[in-house]
Amino acid sequence: MHIAILVTNTDRSDFSRRNPRDPELFENLIAIHRQAWRFSAFDVTEGNFPQDPSRFDGIIVSGSPASVNDGAAWLDRLSDMIVEIVEQRIPLFGACFGHQAIAKAFGGRIGYNPAGWQLGFTSTQFAAHRPWLGDAGEIGLYAAHKEQVLDLPEQATILGVSEQCPVGAFAIGDHVFTTQHHPEMTPGFIAALIDEMANDIGPELTKAARESLKCQAENARFAQWIVAFFEHAARLRMPARRSEQA
Repeated sequence: MHIAILVTNTDRSDFSRRNPRDPELFENLIAIHRQAWRFSAFDVTEGNFPQDPSRFDGIIVSGSPASVNDGAAWLDRLSDMIVEIVEQRIPLFGACFGHQAIAKAFGGRIGYNPAGWQLGFTSTQFAAHRPWLGDAGEIGLYAAHKEQVLDLPEQATILGVSEQCPVGAFAIGDHVFTTQHHPEMTPGFIAALIDEMANDIGPELTKAARESLKCQAENARFAQWIVAFFEHAARLRMPARRSEQA
């Protein structure tokens, strides 16, 4: 499969230069289960968007320190492209900022988490059934956000919840799958991010975030869900693509 990664990360700091960028993180995540898949990255913050999203088998919208409520011009264009992707039923996965951007594109409301920053290891309970999840249950992932989805679009279904994040994951039909969390972040990356943010978030939250890393995220398990999602959604899309080509 050929997957497009819409890179929304606005971080241009030394931390960003020292650590793997989002395309590498997502490619490594998927490669746990599908080493032959191909990827094309588009830095949408610089106005680099795919001309024809339909030529890809799936799309990933990455995380970002930006806010979906910033009002930047690239955000408006991203929102329009998300709507186009979903209307064409191109399989679409979003993580953290991507999760929020997809929700907002369809009328969802994004705002500050009443509990403040979520940073480090967190558990999410998956209760709703989808073919790519199987018997999902509880899963641990890394989190790094202070904004989250407060109100979902009408057409979306909550898949995963946690105490501090009532919309931990959602789906729209069988062609959109999202998580508020970061399955692409490795243990080393999240530890370095916590260190980088320590002066901004204060000693109490920093200590709690570091302590949480005694638990390790189940990235490989979530990667299997992403792979199963793209493959399931691609099978459903295949008859429509054949019809268009006829």
